[in-house]
Amino acid sequence: MGKIIVETCEIEGLKVITPAVFGDARGYFMETYNYNDFKEAGIDQIFVQDNQSASKKGVLRGLHFQKEYPQDKLVRVISGEVFDVAVDLRRGSKTFGKWFGVVLSAENKKQLFVPKNFAHGFLVLSDYAEFVYKCTDFYHPNDEGGISYDDPDIGVEWPIPEGMELIMSDKDTKWGGIKEFGHKE
Repeated sequence: MGKIIVETCEIEGLKVITPAVFGDARGYFMETYNYNDFKEAGIDQIFVQDNQSASKKGVLRGLHFQKEYPQDKLVRVISGEVFDVAVDLRRGSKTFGKWFGVVLSAENKKQLFVPKNFAHGFLVLSDYAEFVYKCTDFYHPNDEGGISYDDPDIGVEWPIPEGMELIMSDKDTKWGGIKEFGHKE
């Protein structure tokens, strides 16, 4: 291994990955994904789809999850900066309903591995951000679920600067709390 540093989180299964970056006067090179390195680090998934989104400052996407076709995700930012959040929705997990957040940016090049059965979302902190992620299952249009970003039963501490106006999709403003989805015991 040696090409990536994998940090475990307080929520089992979540992992922050920092790739080795090789730079010189011309710029830099890094591997963002290498199956063998990830497998050695305990992330033995086959990714079948890559997605990319662009958003402006104040955009909050999430908290989303897949109901019948859950996906593992490997997420990163290639331009700008976001605060990325994952919430444990695994029934029977000792950290059920707990959240973890990390700043992902083009500068720090960190990635977050989000296992199946987690809700996921992010807030754009920079003027503009491009967010990319790999998934272990294909997109199923009628399979998306969600939880309100400000559900008090979860208590995500979003770093919303004073004066920032959140920009959300209509769908994301209408999600209920974790209890409404029968996930919270």
